[in-house]
Amino acid sequence: MPPKATLEERVLWHLAHREACGCRPVPAPLRALLDPPERPRCAWATGDPLMIRYHDDEWGRPSHDDRHLFEMLILEGAQAGLSWSTILRKRSSYRRAFASFSARTVAKFDATDRARLLRDPGIVRNRAKIAATVENAKAFLAVQKEFGSFDRFVWQFVGGAPVVHRPRSMKDVPPRTAESDAMSRELGKRGFNFVGSTICYAFMQACGLVDDHVAGCFRAAGKAPRRRK
Repeated sequence: MPPKATLEERVLWHLAHREACGCRPVPAPLRALLDPPERPRCAWATGDPLMIRYHDDEWGRPSHDDRHLFEMLILEGAQAGLSWSTILRKRSSYRRAFASFSARTVAKFDATDRARLLRDPGIVRNRAKIAATVENAKAFLAVQKEFGSFDRFVWQFVGGAPVVHRPRSMKDVPPRTAESDAMSRELGKRGFNFVGSTICYAFMQACGLVDDHVAGCFRAAGKAPRRRK
């Protein structure tokens, strides 16, 4: 949660945290009161309540939690060739299938586990993506050991602070940047899969290393741009 978050932002963050932990979902009328649909948002976050919630509660918010960083790296890789809304709808199933994204547990998955995952209709049943998740968990643990945390490793690519950009529309957002290129190269060297530069840039947006909320979006208010490389 941002240290200078408004009271409303703090309430919404706690609501999202409750839902992410599997607690009882927030009643729709209460969420509607706290989160009116008429708010100006990025164009991709309209119509679908799941996408709206993700946009408002997560996308572009700085994350320093290793478990969450691992989750988003895996989900962004799973998205390759699919829509993000498809992955969001499968998110709870992914958490169940991959031990709440415990990298230490996933790294121990064997052939039996992989066969089980290939039969799981709740996730993307792609053999290469499932195998990559297990290998990425092993590589993730190695990075944690080398740097002390995965958080410390990934945030170095933006100098430790979010790159804030205020595009006029999502058409002005690049699919990759020098920072995502560098991250992709380093992850590849360390044995990660499904970490091309475009996937890395989506991961950076998801975890707040980059803030690409468009000018006019309510989430963009009060944040001065920081020039991207």
